Amino acid sequence: MSVYYTLCFLSAAAMMIAFVNSKIGKMQTTIAITAGSMMLSLLILVAGQNNWFHLTEIATRTVSSINFEDFLLKGILGFLLFAGGLGIKLPNLRDQKWEITFLALGATLFSTFFIGFVLYGITILINIHFDLVYCLLFGALISPTDPIAVLAIVKKLNAPRRISTQIEGESLFNDGFGLVIFVTIFTIAFGTEAPTIGSVTELFAREALGGIAYGFVLGLIFHYLISATNDHSMELLLTIGVPTSGYAFAEVLHVSGPLAMVVSGIMIGNWTRFIGFSKESEDHLDHFWELVDEFLNGVLFLLIGMSMLLFEFHEEDWIMMAIAIPLVLAARYLSVLFSYVGFKRYRKYNPWSVRILTWGGLRGGLALAMALSIPSGIWIIPDKLIDVKEIILVMTYAVVVFSILVQGSTITPMIEKAKLAEAKMTADEETKSEVSPATSSENTQS
Repeated sequence: MSVYYTLCFLSAAAMMIAFVNSKIGKMQTTIAITAGSMMLSLLILVAGQNNWFHLTEIATRTVSSINFEDFLLKGILGFLLFAGGLGIKLPNLRDQKWEITFLALGATLFSTFFIGFVLYGITILINIHFDLVYCLLFGALISPTDPIAVLAIVKKLNAPRRISTQIEGESLFNDGFGLVIFVTIFTIAFGTEAPTIGSVTELFAREALGGIAYGFVLGLIFHYLISATNDHSMELLLTIGVPTSGYAFAEVLHVSGPLAMVVSGIMIGNWTRFIGFSKESEDHLDHFWELVDEFLNGVLFLLIGMSMLLFEFHEEDWIMMAIAIPLVLAARYLSVLFSYVGFKRYRKYNPWSVRILTWGGLRGGLALAMALSIPSGIWIIPDKLIDVKEIILVMTYAVVVFSILVQGSTITPMIEKAKLAEAKMTADEETKSEVSPATSSENTQS
């Protein structure tokens, strides 16, 4: 079966699960698709082991025929990030620019090293010989929050404005910095030449700053192209050019395509939307890209669930998976908590902010794609054929599945409490503003 036919059947399966969920389950769509595909994978594995029916080999071959890394990083990622950028409100982003910058840079760096060093200490205690550089590599790929998972689940819950802007903005912008950390540690672990301060600085400037600059130029070009026509269909068609040819050309320039998609998406969503599109296109822009986003997310989260078929779980894998989940949560909590110690010196925040940013810091397909890029054959336990890639991959998979199914499905009560707290804070501020003029007036009369 060709890759195209495989994707067609997977798309149909994702749509069917989503349809059944809309009639019966009423869960968030991406959570339902991930859970449904995992249940299907588990059924295939159990049925094969008990000789009920034998589909394991066919299903495994079908899933493995799709290069998950290329499918996400060189395929649909541009569409998903561009759609996410379209929905970002620029005034909200300006209001939270320093918080988002610090969370995307400082919190990601802290989490990477916290996970790496603590994981290394734990592996020494349980007698699994996992080098420090591989522990740091896992920390680098799992620390950045995944914009796809965050936007697919958290964004639709209508969290308070500042919390929503922080968690969405951080997830969209931490890709560039997270990639620099991952590539640097990857080069130390598997490269022939050790990176220098100069080479790391050059990498960051080219990938992150170059991606932002390229995204601005790309957004500007398509703004003028869209403004030059009044054809409704052509205006929407031109927006597809950004995550297709625009994303592909970023690879040619060796700049960050993900950051370029976010920047150009924000420009078109906040500038071109109001002065470049015709009225008809402006009304249909969000609906068009929401449909694209829902479809691609469905296929992606189905593949995440069915990736279980590709793993051969050993006893050591289960141990490392059990360690990874609480460790990543602890790193996320501490990185957000320490960030807010500084934030609260300058501004008052919702009391639920730290808890929601911790529990809403979801991981998804991006972390899995980076884990799949690690080379095979570097043995940790040669007798059982367990290598570095297997350990990191199963830990990543455990964190991704836990964040989507458990964190994504249980964050709603926190957000509801945050809304109540936000309403109370607003009421208190209004009361103070009403009291202050009255007090000043009394003082004047006396």
